Amino acid sequence: MKAWVYEKYGSPDVLRFEEVETPTPAGDEVAVRVRACGLNAADWHVMRADPYLVRLRFGLRRPRRPRIAGCDLAGVVESVGERVTRFSPGDHVFGEAGFGGGLAELASIPEERLARMPADRTFEEAASVPVAGIAALAAISDAGRVGPGTTVLLIGASGGVGTFALQIARASGGVVTAVCGPAAVELVRSLGATEVIDYTAEKYVDAGRTYDVVVNNGGTHSLRSLRRTLTRRGTLAAVGGSQHGGLFGPGGIAMRAKLVAPFVSQRLVAVGRESNAADLATLAAMIEAGDVTPVIDRVYPLGEAPDALRYVENGHPKGKVVVTVGEA
Repeated sequence: MKAWVYEKYGSPDVLRFEEVETPTPAGDEVAVRVRACGLNAADWHVMRADPYLVRLRFGLRRPRRPRIAGCDLAGVVESVGERVTRFSPGDHVFGEAGFGGGLAELASIPEERLARMPADRTFEEAASVPVAGIAALAAISDAGRVGPGTTVLLIGASGGVGTFALQIARASGGVVTAVCGPAAVELVRSLGATEVIDYTAEKYVDAGRTYDVVVNNGGTHSLRSLRRTLTRRGTLAAVGGSQHGGLFGPGGIAMRAKLVAPFVSQRLVAVGRESNAADLATLAAMIEAGDVTPVIDRVYPLGEAPDALRYVENGHPKGKVVVTVGEA
């Protein structure tokens, strides 16, 4: 099969479209014929080994083995392992291939990382959901415990995680103040924000106003300033983002929050967990109910996957970027 593969760390220039071994599903795995792959900041962070700690997991000087780019995917079940019980060949599914595997014609995924696609949605829409949607669900529902009347400051509201988080918070009854750049103001307002702040024109952190929940999805604010933007017993949900450099990269605030959390009255939560069937099913149900609609900025053909990754890394996508892998 063909896949976009890299054998050394670097920019999208290190990617090669090559013939690789077709994976065979293990007992608990599902072989998926990939139709679309959703891209995330995690894809280029791992590919560049940025932050440096990536190397401790995947290889110090270069990846320990050739890696297929792309995390999220949607496609058609081709075959299943002997212990798989929830899927059969022909089922339309979406999920996460871990740190790599989506930009390939076929991927073998653990059953627990897959769910049935939302009804009446395209493969591209479904592929945009897993990593960003689950991070948003964890930030709003689990960490933030957002309910009717909860005031939320959502930093990075126009990106992949942000567009999902805004809609989930709105569906939960939250009162959302959304922060984004000027080009995304109308989009963010259309997704249900009570108030929209253009970060180029107005201060929004440590500005004398407090919220029950602050979702820090990117940005360069200090933990101290974020805490000053919370109520006395408010919650900081530290998600991450797309920042370059540093030992921890976009996870720096989350790491500091873990260290400080036991000593303060506020809840400081580092948000992050792998895709799982229960969360994917929850997101699918919210999409089918009309509470959440995937926002896609651009769709690229498979041959332009490196350009798609460059856009994710260097641009400011409004929602998600998706690569079409195969024909339905």
